[in-house]
Order: sequence, then C-alpha cells, then structure tokens
Amino acid sequence: MNILLIEDEELAVRKLSKLLQEIDPTVQIVGSMASVRASVDFLKSQPAPDLILMDIELADGQSFEIFEQTPVESPVIFTTSYDEYALKAFKVNSIDYLLKPIKRHELEASLAKHKRLLDRPVVQERVAFDSLVQQLRQQLQPTEHRKRFLVRHLTQWMPVEVSDIAYFFSEEGVSLFRTKTNQKFSIDYTLDELESMLDPSQFFRANRQFIVDITAVQQIHPHFNNKLKLTLKPASEHEILVSRERATDFKKWMGK
Repeated sequence: MNILLIEDEELAVRKLSKLLQEIDPTVQIVGSMASVRASVDFLKSQPAPDLILMDIELADGQSFEIFEQTPVESPVIFTTSYDEYALKAFKVNSIDYLLKPIKRHELEASLAKHKRLLDRPVVQERVAFDSLVQQLRQQLQPTEHRKRFLVRHLTQWMPVEVSDIAYFFSEEGVSLFRTKTNQKFSIDYTLDELESMLDPSQFFRANRQFIVDITAVQQIHPHFNNKLKLTLKPASEHEILVSRERATDFKKWMGK
C-alpha cells in the first residue's frame, strides 16, 4: 500500500512512519508534505496514493484548502487533536479520522478498513466527499464566543466582561451570575443558552444549576457516589456538585 503523509511535525511523521511499518512492512511512504502548497503540488504531479494520512492543521493553513485547489482521488484519514465529538460523524466510506496521540490499534483498524475499500472498484463519490469535508471544516472553525454582557444595575445599564465572571447559576427560575469581585447580576438568558455562548475552555456546565469559570474553582472534593463537590471563589450559597457522569470530563477540563 502506497501512503502519503501530510503532516507538519517532524516527530509526528517519524512516529507515524514507524507505526505504519510495524503494522504492515509492505507499506511504502511515497511522500511527506508539511504544507498545503507542497501537498497540492504533489497531488497534481504524482499518481494518486492508495491512502492519505492528513493532519488538519498544517504549516500554512488547514488541510481542507487542499481539496479546494486540486482533486483528491485517494481515501483520507484525518489525524487531529480536535475533540472526538466534533468528528464522530465522519467515520464513513472514504473519509476517516484518528485522534492524536495516535494509538496503534486504532491505526490498524483504519488501515484494515481502507484495505477493504481497495479490494473493490474505487468510485469516488465526489459530491458526497466534498460535502463531508465542507461540513467538517465548518465544525472545526473557531467559534466566536461571547465577550461581554449588558446588565441592569440600579437605574442604568452596564457592560460586564465575561472574563470578570466567576460563575453563572439559576435560582428560583432566574438566571444570574456572580463576578470575581462578588457582585451578583441577573441576566436574560437560560443556562442552556449561556452554555452555547461561552468558551468551553473557560467555562464548564457543572450541573443543571451552575456554569463555572475555570479560575473560580478553588477546591475539588470527592463526594458520595463518585460525584465531585466544588468550592468556588467567590463562595456560593448553594452546594455545587458535579455528577458522576460528568466527573471525568470535568477533571479532563481542569487538567488541560
């Protein structure tokens, strides 16, 4: 099997090449491209490889730009550090993905899948493939998150920067937030709406009642039934528990 690597990290290229050779010694690496431009030049001038392993983020842009500049006739496995939930819909037919760091058994499974594809006539469904790539590109575009909210304070309106907010919470059907200087304001959005507006690297939906800023979390205590109990700053009048189902995601979020 002839494989083209499109990856801009030299160490990743070496590791991937070694893994491929360990899995299948007959694999031939026909090229290693670190940029969109080099990849396009290769695909325009060389025979289509049997398979392409393609990183999403390259030295000069996202690899989706390759598809806009030249036909890609080979099956593709994207390699990426993006969250798997953003990508799970794309394990279909001629498009696949692997999360970094790449695990041997997952790479083996992907190679086996594409070998099965090679055993039958390749009819590239161009429209469907292009549509999938476009959807994937849209999903991975940076999202514009809310930077401030306008709130009522006494007889006037005032802006509050999101970076100054410690946590959002609901109380008797009303949404509120508390700032890092311990001011409390009501806000005309539900917590579900707020969750979609906030940067998930900074804010976490701890439970149905609380969305917390990462810098507001002061202590994390083990709790009954594998839940987590949070101590926030400023302190909250309510007990804040992270459910057992969300505890693993919360610990990963805190540890990034």
